[in-house]
Amino acid sequence: MRIAIPGVIIIQLIIIFSLLNSAFKPIAPECVNKFQFTSVDLPDSLSFAGEDVPLEYFDVSESFDRELLSNTYFHSQTIRLIKLAPRYFSIIEPILKEKGIPDDFKYLAVAESNLDPRAVSPASAVGLWQFLKETAREYGLEVNSEVDERYHIEKSTYAACDFFLDSYKKFGSWALVAASYNGGRSFILQQIERQKTNNYFDLLLGEETGRYIFRILALKTIMENPEKYSFSIKNNEKYPLIPTKNVKVTGAVKDFADFAKTHGTNYKILKKFNPWLREAFLTNKTGKEYVIKVPAKNSRKWSN
Repeated sequence: MRIAIPGVIIIQLIIIFSLLNSAFKPIAPECVNKFQFTSVDLPDSLSFAGEDVPLEYFDVSESFDRELLSNTYFHSQTIRLIKLAPRYFSIIEPILKEKGIPDDFKYLAVAESNLDPRAVSPASAVGLWQFLKETAREYGLEVNSEVDERYHIEKSTYAACDFFLDSYKKFGSWALVAASYNGGRSFILQQIERQKTNNYFDLLLGEETGRYIFRILALKTIMENPEKYSFSIKNNEKYPLIPTKNVKVTGAVKDFADFAKTHGTNYKILKKFNPWLREAFLTNKTGKEYVIKVPAKNSRKWSN
């Protein structure tokens, strides 16, 4: 039995085969090269907080290469970090210098929170430096239902510096200080005793803490020389520090929406600059002095 195929169907089939044929034509070599992914060049030498990184060891070199590749090809995230850096480094750097902490520790904040002061981890670590509640209180930060200074950029940075200084007294190595910030002091001390070495690059520390310093080093390497790793971000595309003025409060604030309007802004922007204020009000029964940031006049307007 012969089946007649209508002419319109034949025409449609011809069109479909024609489109498929054009879709699978060989790509010109010059087009392929534009989308070719390559390895990344490792620097000849590397240091963290003034301590040399032994890149001559294959395990160290490969661990660093892994993190450098991950962050080089995580394009959207790395671009955003480069754009955010001027805003937060301009606050962090002077505090690190004041407290005698090596400047490289600013990259811990990048590794910890992706420079997001409002970041919250699955383990309930909070803020730019990812403090747990107990550790935050131990280092003088106020944490309650209305005020959580883990979200306070300046105060949490001072607290982190105090943690680093205490850890340095124990370990005498900035790499181990950073590792203990991730894995905990007790864990690092336990592994030092177990493995009979106090060199971070000789310790087996598990997946997260073992990769931690190398991730920091990769972020440092890329963010200090982004063009070398094909990141081209103009200065006027980076996010600047927004000018603010300080308003001191020593009593209760009944409604922060009204407070914001009184100071020429709105609730959304007020909370953006003061994420440590956790409620729409402040009871402040003890009369403690708080400093609340409000944007300077016209500082909300985008300029580039």
